[in-house]
Amino acid sequence: MVGLNSKSVLGPIRRVVATAQNGLEVVRLGGLETDATTSPFEIVERAAMYRLRRYFPDSDPETVGAPIVLIPPMMMSANVYDVTRDQGAVGILHEMGLDPWVVDFGSPDSEEGGWDRNLADHIIALSDIIDHIHRHTGKDVHISGYSQGGMFAYQAAAYRRSRNIASVITFGSPVDTLAALPFGIPAGLATKGADFLADHVFNRLAVTGWMARTGFQLLDPVKTLKMRVDFLLQLHDREALLPREQQRRFLATEGWVAWSGPAVAELLKQFIVHNRMMTGGFVIKDQLVSLAEITCPILAFVGEVDDIGQPQAVRGISQAAPRAKVYESTLRAGHFGLVVGSTAANHTWPTTGEFVQWTETGGPLPDRIANMVYGADLEDQTGVSISNRIIHTVASVAEVGAGVTKGISDLAAGALRGTFELSGEAARALPRLARLNQIQPHTKISLSQLLAEQRRKAPNGECFLFDNRVHTYEAVNARIDNVVRGLISVGVRPAAHVGVLMETRPSALAAIAALSRLGAVAVMLPPGSDISAAVKLGSVDRIITDPENVDAAVVTGRPVLVLGGGDARGLEVDPSHDVIDLEQIDPTKVNLPGWYRPDPGVARELAFIIFAESGGVLEAKQITNYRWALSAFGTATAADLDRGDTVYCLAPLHHSSSLLATIGGAMAGGSRIALSRGLNPARFVEEIHRYGVTVVSYTWSMMREILDEDLLLIDGSHPVRLFIGSGMPHGLWKRTTEAFDPAQVLEFYASTEGDVILANVAGSKVGSKGRPLPGSAQVRLAAYDPLSGRLLENGNGFVRECAEDEVGLLLGRAGFTADLSGGAMRGLFQAGDSWIPTENLFRRDADGDYWLIDHKNTVISTLRGPVFTQPIVDALSSVARVDLAVAYGVGDAPHQLAVAAVTWRPGRQFRSAELAEALSRIAFDARPDIVHVVDEIPVGSSYRPSSTALAAAGLPAPGPRTWFLDSETQSYKRLTKAIAAQLMPTRVGTGAR
Repeated sequence: MVGLNSKSVLGPIRRVVATAQNGLEVVRLGGLETDATTSPFEIVERAAMYRLRRYFPDSDPETVGAPIVLIPPMMMSANVYDVTRDQGAVGILHEMGLDPWVVDFGSPDSEEGGWDRNLADHIIALSDIIDHIHRHTGKDVHISGYSQGGMFAYQAAAYRRSRNIASVITFGSPVDTLAALPFGIPAGLATKGADFLADHVFNRLAVTGWMARTGFQLLDPVKTLKMRVDFLLQLHDREALLPREQQRRFLATEGWVAWSGPAVAELLKQFIVHNRMMTGGFVIKDQLVSLAEITCPILAFVGEVDDIGQPQAVRGISQAAPRAKVYESTLRAGHFGLVVGSTAANHTWPTTGEFVQWTETGGPLPDRIANMVYGADLEDQTGVSISNRIIHTVASVAEVGAGVTKGISDLAAGALRGTFELSGEAARALPRLARLNQIQPHTKISLSQLLAEQRRKAPNGECFLFDNRVHTYEAVNARIDNVVRGLISVGVRPAAHVGVLMETRPSALAAIAALSRLGAVAVMLPPGSDISAAVKLGSVDRIITDPENVDAAVVTGRPVLVLGGGDARGLEVDPSHDVIDLEQIDPTKVNLPGWYRPDPGVARELAFIIFAESGGVLEAKQITNYRWALSAFGTATAADLDRGDTVYCLAPLHHSSSLLATIGGAMAGGSRIALSRGLNPARFVEEIHRYGVTVVSYTWSMMREILDEDLLLIDGSHPVRLFIGSGMPHGLWKRTTEAFDPAQVLEFYASTEGDVILANVAGSKVGSKGRPLPGSAQVRLAAYDPLSGRLLENGNGFVRECAEDEVGLLLGRAGFTADLSGGAMRGLFQAGDSWIPTENLFRRDADGDYWLIDHKNTVISTLRGPVFTQPIVDALSSVARVDLAVAYGVGDAPHQLAVAAVTWRPGRQFRSAELAEALSRIAFDARPDIVHVVDEIPVGSSYRPSSTALAAAGLPAPGPRTWFLDSETQSYKRLTKAIAAQLMPTRVGTGAR
């Protein structure tokens, strides 16, 4: 009995003593002393950014396998891969015959210049490391990384375009960061918060080691609490604690290092705010990079209960890197458990070794590896399924006795996400619309002023991209100011009309903005057209040109200013010509005159002159600063453009859609502008991925050349969300949305007379021009006789407004910038009102959407009445086999024949019944008299199909590809010589040919 009592007393005493002894050791030494060993290594390369460790350096070179380099995240020590030799990454990989190397970035707080490190410094360092290992081993390198280290691996592989890289292996590394944020945080809330932190916090503040540790632990407070409670409850049992002591010490204190402020800010900006791991277009030392350029195999480890690198975010790599073969290995583990602990030792590292060996030798795919399928997480929006989250969380809570569950928070987060995204869109739109409403005739507004505003907001922000380089707002504004000084030195003053004859390039944008900053008028001369006629119409004083267009500019007889072309352009000009090279003027030596005020343009003043061709006649269109601002803010609002967008400008800068919608909309939205050297399908595919293009501008049939090529890589992996432009044919619209699904088309109509802007924002009605945008002039359709060219009046003498679906002339209410002496009309619908007529005929459907019917000068005058060209073109272009379609009149009014011409898509068999079926959908009197298939329909510089040459050729020749409309059977029959002879004198007249 005494012995029993002694034992019952001594047991708790021993437990207390053991707890005290072990606790004292933890206090004095930071943890328990263990017999665990780490793996041997040597430092084989030192640089300012890193130390490169090679593990097991004494291994026999003849038996060493493929090299694999392991990359830690910025906030974690390189020792994460070697917490213990028996269960650490490097030990296991070495035992499997591989050659492990580890990158040690050190800690910024102990490295010279460490606090100034940015993300690009890490990627450049990794690229150097890959070169070093490749030179040393003579083998391609397998690169792998945990968490952010995996993001580094992806970025370095893309930066190098997979050169000397055998494969990429990542562990819990998010790619589509906004698809699945920790705790279900709404993407809109995250981007707003990250944007603020990047601009206002981490530009001044770094993250210390203790902050990184605390932040990591707070991301999974239940697991952190469980680990601490377990440790305390077992503090008396040294043998139970020792196996996990190295791991505990690593997580608790030893494993954390500081982050530099610039690196954190850049991480937030590029990969949270703009999600450019997913879209492409992230910047490494001014070079644009996209994960789409990775071509080597990829293996991503996915933690089923990883709330930091959530499954859907990790699986984004399969969409972001469409050229690579992407695999995954899933395991039930949290974020840290992917790389450290028994699960990692039994699953992660053996599977990694098997994958490396498989890529080296081939054979069947290892058992625990499968092809990755993006979007496979359908249970909820985060990618961590609700069932997995609840089971994992409840199990953890039960072990520590806590009564909270983090998983429930997702239910509220889902509703919050939708609400926030809607409010975010409204928050962007309302200030733009309010600003438009506040503009008065004297309000300062111009292209250059808007650009200067963006510079003040974000001087280091990315303004535009060109030739794989990024140009910041600061650099662009400096270039503009230098050009302004050059222009002043040669006598350019405010209100001067200066022609701009340049190809699409940064210098062209600088020239246009410099003229705006000076208060001069940029006359946009289209290269290749009748330059002399345009110079005369635009009252051009002198011409700014690039080296390629000097000869064409000199012919006009106006003084010529040459800008751009680079250092090696070799400019040679006849000395007798009045040519000045602006690049030779030193801006620092130009004294600014007293009259100079930057950005003096006000709303009512003329800003640009652009040119359009109608019926073969060149017409000058005057654009005020207000008209430009209306297009800019209207486009930004309709397209919901923001700082996360990259807008791809395919059309030349002299085209109205580029200057007003693309450039203007991007500037108003704060979006990046991607300039292209022209339409080239191969370049298009490369640039939309490399630049991370989210919005593509187009004109007319431009997308046809892209879709006709077989080298597209757009099978769901592209970043494009929207196409914006005008004039896209019906069939091409459908082909575009099918090829670039889920991207949509935003079709605009912007009058060059007045301030009318229509937009098909919903995109559900293919071919519709939509409705007036907020800020647009009030619009009405006036009853109109297209044959006489007269407006139709009611009994009171006012113009009658069109009924639903009635064709009429589109009018815009005259605003404060309208030139009432240049075609404005008064007293149309009520006494004293003022309206500016457009040149286009529209109808308005029952929903209030407007449909373009024709230009008033191209209506076909037949004996049965007017025939409108656009409904014919729309009907024919909706046929899948039709490539292009035009409609035109042949003969003299009122005896014209309505003729339609189509071209067939390559490789398609011709079926005339399809044309007849398409035309049967429009009224009999609105159908063309003749339909014929031609080999080619010319397109202009804006990619608009032209019927001028076909109309000049007269009546189509009879043959198997020409049909006429038989009025008796109301069907199309083959045109024969006999029928053609009948048509000529009776229906065409002497002016047919």
